Amino acid sequence: MMDEGMKNSFAIYRLPGESCCTLMTQAEASCALRSTVELSGRSGFVLAPFAVSEHTPLLLIEPEQTETLPVDQLTALHSHLCVTTLPSSSSDEQSQSRYAIDFANFHAQLMEGHFQKLVLARNAFVEMPVKEPLDLFKKACHLYPQAFVALVSTPTSGTWLMATPEILLEGKGQQWRTMALAGTMEARRPETSPIGGDGRGAWSMKNIQEQQYVATYIMQCLERFASDIHEEGPTTVQAANVMHLRSDFHFTLPDAGTVGALIHQLHPTPAVCGLPKAEAQDFILHNEAADRLYYSGFCGPLNREGESHLYVSLRCMQLLADGYRLYAGGGLLPESQMQQEWNETEAKMEAMRQLIR
Repeated sequence: MMDEGMKNSFAIYRLPGESCCTLMTQAEASCALRSTVELSGRSGFVLAPFAVSEHTPLLLIEPEQTETLPVDQLTALHSHLCVTTLPSSSSDEQSQSRYAIDFANFHAQLMEGHFQKLVLARNAFVEMPVKEPLDLFKKACHLYPQAFVALVSTPTSGTWLMATPEILLEGKGQQWRTMALAGTMEARRPETSPIGGDGRGAWSMKNIQEQQYVATYIMQCLERFASDIHEEGPTTVQAANVMHLRSDFHFTLPDAGTVGALIHQLHPTPAVCGLPKAEAQDFILHNEAADRLYYSGFCGPLNREGESHLYVSLRCMQLLADGYRLYAGGGLLPESQMQQEWNETEAKMEAMRQLIR
């Protein structure tokens, strides 16, 4: 399944609602970029970290081969893909007591008015024999038909699997879309509805405000680059075993050369970072107990046949030599409570736990 000596990269992904997946392979290591601005005019499969650094560069797989095939026929690829699995370091795992320390630190900043919102993330290491990655990808496609499912492996990043509901930027030509996805509660029914539209308007003011922060920020970003902007929502949507509030933005991007600059402005959105954005990201990088790596970054095909589908890297895990590292986070406001936030991260990790049971 793996050969640490070979420097190859691949990404296999399935768009929401599709029955086929696309495989991109590159014989050499993926290209490392210094900034998302450099994505303008490029094409391939992007794997971006929460914050670009020497340790976690922005990666672009520029495929030598691309093929599309039904998800159910993936078994034939087992012998052709070289999966990079890095060694684990289980000491990085955050216990609930360690999370409580982080929460107290983050929450104090909010109470003192330094930030409007901060996102606190954590991870959990599950030690067990690692299953065949393509089998995990196939299972994710079947369990989460409306998610963007991707399995990405490079010598730099190792191997990551995600089934994410959140679009960062998607479109072709001049017609694009993005979304503001925030607020979380346990799922009750699978259908989508307006807030309170069918009696499920049980969203707390904390969740509503958190989502509104994200929507306002995205609108401000779009106004710098786009025209003919239309906002729809928020609506309640289900993603695996939880529900979120979502607003959709459809817009015209007159200049294709600004795609990289727009991505740079959007990422990381307040849904995974906080407000003010730059200060929140810096605070997270210096105070969060564990490194997010590629969790809460983004990934997806860029300018493939003129189309881009970039998704925020949520509901994800890293496949390691002796187990899995699962990631999740939650948005904190002054009224947040530690136990509720811990429970939210547990609920979000359940999407990946379902795959490895």
